[in-house]
Amino acid sequence: MARSFWAIAICIWGSAAFGAEPAEIRIGYLGPAAIRPSLSLATQPAGNDGVAGARLAIEDNNTTGRFLDQHFTLDDVRTKDRDDVGAAATAMANRDVGFIVADLPADALLQASDAVRARGTLLLNAGAIDDRLREQDCRGNVLHIAPTRSMLADALAQYLVWKQWKRWLLVAGSHPEDRLYADALRRAATRFGAKIVQERTFEDSGGARRTDSGVTLIQRQMPIFTQSSPAHDVLVAADESEVFAAYLPYRTWDPRPVAGSAGLVPTSWDPAHDQWGAVQLQNRFMKLNARRMTARDMQAWTAVRMIGEAAARVKSGDTRTVTDFLKSRDFSIAAFKGQRLSLRDWNWQLRQPILLADGRMVVSVSPQEGFLHQVSELDTLGVDRPETKCNLK
Repeated sequence: MARSFWAIAICIWGSAAFGAEPAEIRIGYLGPAAIRPSLSLATQPAGNDGVAGARLAIEDNNTTGRFLDQHFTLDDVRTKDRDDVGAAATAMANRDVGFIVADLPADALLQASDAVRARGTLLLNAGAIDDRLREQDCRGNVLHIAPTRSMLADALAQYLVWKQWKRWLLVAGSHPEDRLYADALRRAATRFGAKIVQERTFEDSGGARRTDSGVTLIQRQMPIFTQSSPAHDVLVAADESEVFAAYLPYRTWDPRPVAGSAGLVPTSWDPAHDQWGAVQLQNRFMKLNARRMTARDMQAWTAVRMIGEAAARVKSGDTRTVTDFLKSRDFSIAAFKGQRLSLRDWNWQLRQPILLADGRMVVSVSPQEGFLHQVSELDTLGVDRPETKCNLK
């Protein structure tokens, strides 16, 4: 009897030791060679901003993958401004990378997606927030993990309206991305019943403020810039280029809260987020990187985890099989935001709650109570199905 037991055990061990190798699922990360610095020294992004989240998710995927004979790897490629991102994406596809997490500007993302579309490679947009990528310029081989400007603006507008801060002074920067954010804020104000009492433009003169007299100049400039405003409840700033908004809190002519690009900021993730098990994720990330998790880190983590979750569910590493499941109604992902997230089938945007943070704490989470929707309250954020201009190809 004992001899039979050991014979069976040796057979089992032998089959495990000499069996087939786990299926390898290769995921690419395509991002910028240099991270744009922040205006504040306290919030300078790390050199591994974004990709650090992807690496943590690879570990998470492999924890489950050990039981399913799946092994995930990350192919990290960085591009400079003048590099051919289409060629970089094609080179990844040639190395059997079936999924690419992309942290690229809008035009570069389109180049990459078009370059590998015929190969069946799936891109997961973890950086670009441009609405046009989900609307008139949408692509069938791109899933969007990063929220859109309209989602961020709607999340902020819902909270401001819930607070009865319905009169807005809108101050926008002079750069193209600032104007796009201002457009999203105008749309949100109209959508949720706020009123923009006046708009002002802050022209970027290119002056340096990190000088001995910088604080004095700013302290004089901002009150003058915001004086003589119509009665308003809140100043809403559209300053993605980070020229002026950070200087607004506590310096405006009227004692009013600041929101938008400074003060109360809508974001997909914040280092202070501690609800729904987020502390566990934050601690694991801190242990690996000696810093807190940013929105870009979380967006990349979510993208890689989506691939891992889908591969586990279909028990396959085949790109087409995993992609089909990601796009099906059966797919959802848990991402420490209080509910499972899913994809909008009209433009492949990930539905998700939006955090509202002040730099130290999470103040609220949108969608807010009372903003209802016939399908999902998450669809009150951003472009809804009846509004979409997307024609998926």
